[in-house]
Amino acid sequence: MTGKIIKGIAGFYYVHGEDGTVYECRAKGIFRSRGIKPLVGDDVEFSVLGGDPPEGNVEEILPRRSELVRPAVANVDQAMVVFALKDPEPNFNLLDRFLVMLCRMRIPAQVLFSKTDLVDAETEARCFRIYETAGYPVLLFSTFSGQGIDAVRAKLRGRTTVLAGPSGVGKSSLTNLLIPEAGMETGAVSEKIRRGRHTTRHSELFCLESGTYLMDTPGFSSMYTADMEPEEMKDCFPEFEPYAPECRFPGCVHIGERDCGVKAAVEAGKISRSRYENYRLLYTEQKEKRRY
Repeated sequence: MTGKIIKGIAGFYYVHGEDGTVYECRAKGIFRSRGIKPLVGDDVEFSVLGGDPPEGNVEEILPRRSELVRPAVANVDQAMVVFALKDPEPNFNLLDRFLVMLCRMRIPAQVLFSKTDLVDAETEARCFRIYETAGYPVLLFSTFSGQGIDAVRAKLRGRTTVLAGPSGVGKSSLTNLLIPEAGMETGAVSEKIRRGRHTTRHSELFCLESGTYLMDTPGFSSMYTADMEPEEMKDCFPEFEPYAPECRFPGCVHIGERDCGVKAAVEAGKISRSRYENYRLLYTEQKEKRRY
């Protein structure tokens, strides 16, 4: 039978079979000799052993379409990067780091802003415009009022989606709203540091409907960009591409060069200045890493 690994704990892999049943499986020793570890999200072939609850053995891991390291998950079709509009305040530098990481892993990203019930329309529009202009699909939602939930659900359908973002922004609350049986633990934002407390402790896929899976991930507040050459950083900012042909010098990295089409677009308000400044910071960080 074929199925998808939805959870892995202490050497057991829980496989959602094509018949809709979840099987508790062990992985064959041959995977260890091949240096392969089954991941949540893997499509697998497994044998059914029976039992109650039903048990099985993972026989084969089918080819992976994609693979994330943190969280360790395979075959992700898209990522939804969730940040709150308030409580905690959005950290656009961290958001851009998430987007760069996903770009390097070639996983399509959507930007979701939560807690719309806590801000005014002007704040909503400003945040929406930054990332919509950058070329990302942007959704606004509130688990308190229900705004935007149907739009989120529609974007999930037929895909395996990972929710990414720092703690306290509403990822687990969104999961609970979409899949009440998930029962994800939620936590308030720390009054002392104004960041969310970590509530999700392991990676697990939840099945919304046939062919539609959602993963909430352990929250974290720092993100390191994938190992890359500094000159490659510009390719992870899609809004630069239309203006790059206007640069005077081939291979322009849009930092110190004269007659730069991207810098001119920033000055003209066609590219978000906050996005550009975060690009400069990330480029400089990568360059400093290469020195050492």
